[in-house]
Amino acid sequence: MNALNIIGFIFVLIFFGLMIGVAIFTRQREAPSLREIPAFNRLRRAIGLAVEAGSRLHVSLGRGHMLSKQSAIGFVGLSILDLIGRSTSISDRPPIATSGEGTMGILSQDSQRVTAKYLGVESDPTRGRITGLTPFSYAAGTLSLIEEEEIGANLLIGSYGNEVALITDAAERKEGMTLGGTDNLTGQAVLFATAQEPLIGEETYAGGAYLGAGRMHTASLYVQDIIRWFLIGLILIGALLKLFGVL
Repeated sequence: MNALNIIGFIFVLIFFGLMIGVAIFTRQREAPSLREIPAFNRLRRAIGLAVEAGSRLHVSLGRGHMLSKQSAIGFVGLSILDLIGRSTSISDRPPIATSGEGTMGILSQDSQRVTAKYLGVESDPTRGRITGLTPFSYAAGTLSLIEEEEIGANLLIGSYGNEVALITDAAERKEGMTLGGTDNLTGQAVLFATAQEPLIGEETYAGGAYLGAGRMHTASLYVQDIIRWFLIGLILIGALLKLFGVL
């Protein structure tokens, strides 16, 4: 393990420790107020409308490998998939998930199996599908699903490149709501131009907190602010030391 990996591992441990500390500290306090993100407000409305209309919600988890740095956005997508599955428990058309990576596909099936067990209903492994293993084969497979299924809203939370434009175009033609967020700068630019509700930067990682996934998700937002202000402080201190010739 090289020095960079060790530093990264230490940072993850510190971040996780701060999350636990913040969650414990705020346990007996009133739930914090979060700034409004219109995309999540519209998503909650879309979930209700899908249940009423008997249409499906489609969660696209992208092509991020779960053993790489793309795993973070992948786990966010899986968390949102679980929340949506529980929120649509009274619907006879549960959500369907697509992915372009084997491990992600298995995890999406397992997530829906656990949700079905929690709700006491029969699990259907076909609701977690691998639609392609290359960028454009994944997009092409997802296009056919959007065309064939009665999709009320599409949630694109994962790692994408410019192929995501094909998916958002298909969703637009079916007149379904599209919410999208990714860790890829190219994909983010495409989603900003083509998705009805794009998530910019860290907004994607806040999905769990805004959809009520639990206190740890909210604590992660606090810790992000703590780390952000700490880094800003280091930059300012370094600038002052440079200004006065100490460095």
